[in-house]
Amino acid sequence: MYNFDEIIDRRNTNALNTDGFRGYIFHAGPEKVFPYKDEEFVRMWVADMEFGVAPEILDEMRARIDRRIFGYTGVYDSGYYDSFRKWCLDHYGWDFPQEQLCFSPGIIPALYQLVESLCAPDEKAILHTPAYGYFLHAAEYSKIDVLLSPLKKDGKGEFSLDFEDFEQQCADPKAKLVFWCNPQNPTGRVWTEEELKKTAAIVEKYNLWIISDEIHCDLLRQGKKHTPMAKIMPDYPKLITCMAPTKTFNMAGLAFSNIIIRDPATRALFKDRDKLFGMVNPMSLTAAKAAYDKGGTWHEELRTYLDGNFAFVKEFLTKELPDAVMNIPDATYLAWVDMSKCLPDVEDLPGFFANNAGVLLEGGNSLFVGNAAGYIRLNLAMPQAIIKTGLERMRDAVNAHNRT
Repeated sequence: MYNFDEIIDRRNTNALNTDGFRGYIFHAGPEKVFPYKDEEFVRMWVADMEFGVAPEILDEMRARIDRRIFGYTGVYDSGYYDSFRKWCLDHYGWDFPQEQLCFSPGIIPALYQLVESLCAPDEKAILHTPAYGYFLHAAEYSKIDVLLSPLKKDGKGEFSLDFEDFEQQCADPKAKLVFWCNPQNPTGRVWTEEELKKTAAIVEKYNLWIISDEIHCDLLRQGKKHTPMAKIMPDYPKLITCMAPTKTFNMAGLAFSNIIIRDPATRALFKDRDKLFGMVNPMSLTAAKAAYDKGGTWHEELRTYLDGNFAFVKEFLTKELPDAVMNIPDATYLAWVDMSKCLPDVEDLPGFFANNAGVLLEGGNSLFVGNAAGYIRLNLAMPQAIIKTGLERMRDAVNAHNRT
């Protein structure tokens, strides 16, 4: 029904994906030049999709535009809550009281605000690595130290939790907060109920706050199951759950996220510290509600298409770059690929592939927190024809480098 093979031109829209890569990946400005023109790059980096938004969502946005006035807007009735609650019940068998639902332009700004509110300057946050960089940045913003608990990796490249190390970090008398990421970014692991229960028991034992970032939870491989940490810890007051329609439905620029805060005092403080004083973008609210109400069929077809992309990449790497280690992740549209055997002498992998292959990607400890040396992260939420071009360029660059 939906055409995920369509190639959409995003240039001249001020998209980070097309226009902001120099600053984000390379910490440079327009003075940084490459052997490729900007429009020649295959962009497999930042986590938004190359797919058009579901037409059902666009129709609702057009109808809102036709109302013609975009005044100050908040969430003043139960309509959005009812839509989001139904989505959570249908997909995860979980819901929550309406009063716990707060809003943020994004999970990243919510993380900044929550760390600032929950942690004193001498306290610490705990983070599993490799990790999405903005967990660390949120702690750095409030001058909070971070305790790193590396995930374990077996000989096949599979990641698992190191509970002994995690409890050791939690036992630190200065530990206050756990950043929890499920599905995990960048590895794509969906934690099992057993893993969730073990983690929850440790968090409760040391009476820590836990912020559960579940933004990728809707992007599961077929047959996989996501369990919100809130189901595992149904009565624990120091749990905050973060979800959003923006990642699922490719609406990141509309800046709208769900922050579910159980503790009334913390919830009141979060709202009091809201720099937007409760206002939301009217188009963002319209799109988010439409996504949960009418985006279900698009979402299922997206998942099927992504499964095909992962299978394609796995087959390509197995045949063309057998030293690259990639396991198809449980969730997300991001492949976490170990390139250390392919390019053992290359430290700056994003720089190598930008200059030698014309492919923009992320990877390594400079963009992810710890335990990420030798890895790249590939965004596969794009037409398969683009992925094929990118992989072929990467293969040729690796082979050329290793011949010299």
